[in-house]
Amino acid sequence: MDPTPAPEAAPGASSSSSSAAADLAGGVAALTLEERFATLRGIGEECIQEDELMRLLQNKPVPICYDGFEPSGRMHIAQGIVKTINVNKMVRAGCKVKIWIADWFAQLNNKMGGDLKKIQTVGRYMIEIWKAAGMNLDGVEFLWSSEEINKRAHEYWPLVMDIARKNNVKRITRCCQIMGRSDQEELTAAQIFYPCMQCADIFFLKADICQLGMDQRKVNMLAREYCDDIKRKNKPIILSHHMLPGFKEGQEKMSKSDPSSAIFMEDDEAQVNVKIKQAFCPPKIVEGNPCLEYIKYIVFPWFGKFEVIRKESNGGNKTFLTMDELISEYESGALHPADVKPALAKAINEILQPVRDHFNNNSEAKVLLNTVKKYRVSN
Repeated sequence: MDPTPAPEAAPGASSSSSSAAADLAGGVAALTLEERFATLRGIGEECIQEDELMRLLQNKPVPICYDGFEPSGRMHIAQGIVKTINVNKMVRAGCKVKIWIADWFAQLNNKMGGDLKKIQTVGRYMIEIWKAAGMNLDGVEFLWSSEEINKRAHEYWPLVMDIARKNNVKRITRCCQIMGRSDQEELTAAQIFYPCMQCADIFFLKADICQLGMDQRKVNMLAREYCDDIKRKNKPIILSHHMLPGFKEGQEKMSKSDPSSAIFMEDDEAQVNVKIKQAFCPPKIVEGNPCLEYIKYIVFPWFGKFEVIRKESNGGNKTFLTMDELISEYESGALHPADVKPALAKAINEILQPVRDHFNNNSEAKVLLNTVKKYRVSN
């Protein structure tokens, strides 16, 4: 892929805001071993295991990080921006990032009605978004599962079969959360096969680090258990990032089938403003507050700060440099939801503007977007 510049703030943003985002894609040469470890560890809500991660960085100059996605419809901001932030951190820490475009997996999971052509169109659309969002592609390789598996079928399928032989149906069914399914659902045979394949991907891609969401934890643990079965000492390190909630009360995860619960990467300014204005944001309460989570996991990593613009009578303008400072003021009531929401909407719109511009000005990207919008979202 062609190199893409690091994320930059939208026109009009301050230089300090843009530099914080650009720093995410800086070179590894500037980082010490401890800084590389801290950069990678900062991605994960959970790391299994920290000592293994440190040893990996000590012994392997360019670790391989695996991330994957199922092309399944329009891209929400967690897939678009959080992934861009995390990939740029991995590249900055000196890793090679293999992004697995799981088109066959989406077909197994009946996404887009199992239509592989539609699934692959969605995959191209998602890559186009990451390029526009500022993902640093210098250290990134996009790999289509259908192509790579066909090229090396003699390696892949024996590995899948061995994983399947060493696990019972109950253990595999416990992994169905990775597909957005419950283990109480009636699964197709294809969906039972899916976790064995995803587990095999980790070894097939020679991944040292699995960097996926917390919802993928069970299959990553399956891979570590498989290492015990085959007496392999070097287990894949699991670096699981936090899952952003939806905007509605108690909504643990954004839902593509509920557009009001999530911000999509091509949402216009008015749509973003309305969604954030209507979002659950209880005064003085931090726990379970989606607006504060967006600030913590998107705004601060991107800009390095959170700027609130308000009248002097309401406390005047305030720039927060840490999440702890913001939380303290929010819990005390000094910072109100009416302060937070407009500031959050402004920051998100600045981040999304380059993506909007790309899809407005690039004819191929525009066709991709319009095509994907016509597809029915499948759960």
